[in-house]
Amino acid sequence: MGTVSGTKLIAPLGCLVSRQKHTLPDLPYDYGALEPHINAEIMQLHHSKHHATYVNNLNVAEEKYEEALAKGDVTAQVSLQPALKFNGGGHINHTIFWTNLCPNGGGEPKGELMEAIKRDFGSFANFKEKLTAVSVGVQGSGWGWLGYNKEQGRLQIAACANQDPLQGTTGLIPLLGIDVWEHAYYLQYKNVRPDYLKAIWNVINWENVSSRYATCKKKD
Repeated sequence: MGTVSGTKLIAPLGCLVSRQKHTLPDLPYDYGALEPHINAEIMQLHHSKHHATYVNNLNVAEEKYEEALAKGDVTAQVSLQPALKFNGGGHINHTIFWTNLCPNGGGEPKGELMEAIKRDFGSFANFKEKLTAVSVGVQGSGWGWLGYNKEQGRLQIAACANQDPLQGTTGLIPLLGIDVWEHAYYLQYKNVRPDYLKAIWNVINWENVSSRYATCKKKD
């Protein structure tokens, strides 16, 4: 009986344990590894300051949300949604972004991803042109994305404002994200976003994008 009682206690006590906090992921390369295309100063500020701020603010918002949930305070829960979306999206987007880039990147993808790009966009050049145009055209701050439309079984390009997460707002599964917030390029490219977008293709990690695509296909 003692063992059974002890086991029953674990569940309610477990509910009182604080959730695991989000943490800033390590970069898989040095801050200067993407030079000359993206300089070290940008990478350091972008990762250690901007992304870190999203992580910290997300943790704060989740703590407040848990408190509101415990109190049954629906008004407070609703008022916290923008902070959860903005900071949660910022954390999700940047976590993908860092892995989408690599020092020895660029060129073109291979295998199934390349076949899918040719099928859905006609050619790699057309795809590159379209994603670049969508990213350049984002008004203010936001992201350009290559996503996977699970329902239609095809690739799709989309733009998201601010830090809106692709999957959470469009249903598309993110494969490749291009950050067009000014903090991603201003120190090097000033206000000339097209120059930054031209450069970033030289550090795209197609192995990572292909791996994300393969994972999507497995789940179909």
